[in-house]
Amino acid sequence: MAIAKMKLINISAEKEYLDDVLLKFVDLDYFHPEPAVKFIDTVHGLTSMDEENPVSEVLSRFKEICSDMDLDLPNIAMRDKDYDLGGMKNYMENVYQRFQDANRVRKDLQTVIQENKDALVTVKNIESIDLNLDDLFDCKYIKFRFGRLPLDSVEKLRYYRNRPFVFKSFSQDDTFSWCIYMTTEKYEGDVDNVFSSLYFERIRIPEFIHGTPESAAQTLLDEIENDEKQILHVDDVIEKLKGECREEMAKIKGELEFLDRTFVARKYVVGLGQRFSITGFVDAADVERLKETFRELEEVEIEVRPAHSDKRLDPPTKLKNGWFARPFIMFVEMYGIPEYDGFDPVPIVAVIYSLLFGMMFGDVGQGIVVMIVGVLLSKYKQMQLGDIMVRIGIFSTLFGFIFGSVFGNETMLDPLYHALLGLEEKPINVMSSEFIMPLLLIAVGIGVVLNLFSMVLNMVLQHRRRDMGEFWFSQNGVAGFVFYGAVALGAVLTALFGIPVFNVFYVLVLIVLPLLLIFLKEPLTRKLHHGKLFPDGFGAFFVEGFFELFEICLSYITNTISYLRVGGFVLSHAGMMMAVTMIMEMSGGIFAVLIGVFGNILVMCLEGLVVGIQVLRLQFYEMFSRYFNGNGIAFTALKEE
Repeated sequence: MAIAKMKLINISAEKEYLDDVLLKFVDLDYFHPEPAVKFIDTVHGLTSMDEENPVSEVLSRFKEICSDMDLDLPNIAMRDKDYDLGGMKNYMENVYQRFQDANRVRKDLQTVIQENKDALVTVKNIESIDLNLDDLFDCKYIKFRFGRLPLDSVEKLRYYRNRPFVFKSFSQDDTFSWCIYMTTEKYEGDVDNVFSSLYFERIRIPEFIHGTPESAAQTLLDEIENDEKQILHVDDVIEKLKGECREEMAKIKGELEFLDRTFVARKYVVGLGQRFSITGFVDAADVERLKETFRELEEVEIEVRPAHSDKRLDPPTKLKNGWFARPFIMFVEMYGIPEYDGFDPVPIVAVIYSLLFGMMFGDVGQGIVVMIVGVLLSKYKQMQLGDIMVRIGIFSTLFGFIFGSVFGNETMLDPLYHALLGLEEKPINVMSSEFIMPLLLIAVGIGVVLNLFSMVLNMVLQHRRRDMGEFWFSQNGVAGFVFYGAVALGAVLTALFGIPVFNVFYVLVLIVLPLLLIFLKEPLTRKLHHGKLFPDGFGAFFVEGFFELFEICLSYITNTISYLRVGGFVLSHAGMMMAVTMIMEMSGGIFAVLIGVFGNILVMCLEGLVVGIQVLRLQFYEMFSRYFNGNGIAFTALKEE
């Protein structure tokens, strides 16, 4: 459970072997490469092997074709440096052209079918009229227009009563009126313009339609049926085309994706005259694995050096944690990445987050539900949050046994306490008035302990970094630890045990002196580095330092009081479940069961979310702010980019 130790790796060879190296390099999922620009900007004569990627455009076009064809391709790994980019491009374009031709026929058939269906509706509307359609369309002086008109436009026809036309509506649906209008040859253009302004959609009767409306309807039905059969045939052609090209297209996909990655990887290659090199970091445990990968390429040299051997590079951070702590990496990464030479806070976050959440959400039944939901989310949705829910659910269950609560029932576990501990009821009654004040004091005590613990972590880190000014004089260093610890210890001894520790010596040595050191932190730090105490004068320093010291003292108070929320949410959870239980008792029967189920669901969703956020806030603002800056570089393998 720590930060993995890194080794700086340099892979070098003659340029003629670059493609062979890249073929293996792009598959490394444990190598953190460094861009060539970091080296060529600092050494004259070095060049970047990065070049224009001819594959990206072809790959983009390939994805577009697959999307249009709805082509689901299997993943086939291809590793061929003697590729034929032009051949691949010609093949996929040929396939796509055949698909487009077939799809164009399909769309044309769909358009014709829709037109015939609209014409069928029109013909059926005039089936009751005893006339011959040929005679109707052969009229010379009277013009007919079949179609449909939006219903709101029908109402507007009254504004055109003075125009020479006859309007007849045959039927209506939710949107349109299926209709016909007639006018004379002379006013044909004027009337057409009027109906066009009202969004009239003309439906043309196909030229192959003859005879009575009844026979015309049958002809249209036959035509529609025939066209639908044609569509089925075209669909078969398209599916056959997909089947024929699927394997070859899958190979092209694997080849293009691999080639694209090799060209992208060139930005990590540094040109050294007739040679090239690739530099990056690997976990020390993976060094032999890397050597084995390139063992068959005898021309390739692999140099292994300490992580800090190149001052131009900062080693990346790769966190290695056990089963319990691993999911909480997600929370740490929200804040930042630990520095390589820093401290891995993930195990601390895992333990403290789980403890505080369990305490604030203590219920046996609800804790088990949280665990079950977490398992389901982790297994079926691969959600890292699900793994976290499993762990905090365990602690919620444990604290539920301490608080004696099962889905809000405060007496269900009494027989267990009697059998194991000889007690008549649970040992802790959260809602008891006698327990409220001790609970709040315990919450504050937890805050004091965690704040002091955070200061200790900060001191260890600052000592490791040789930053002695921060180690001795900062509010989170030795001076801050002594001041905060002395005030907290004195308050406990005085309030709880009646021991008067706040005498002159105690106050001067353990409270005033540390405060004075915190106040003089900057000049004392400069003195450690042989600088001047007050380069800008004591007056300016005093004014600025006074207000900073006031803010620091205020932050000690607020950071401590902030942990009152731990006790507050313990009471809140118990109070909400008590309210649910009371409503259940008032209802009775099936309603009591329903209220119990939905009440527990509401509490778990609402308060569970709020408690989760509040515990995370305590981690970030009260603890991380004291010892963790998150300025590290995440270990990112080439395949993860």
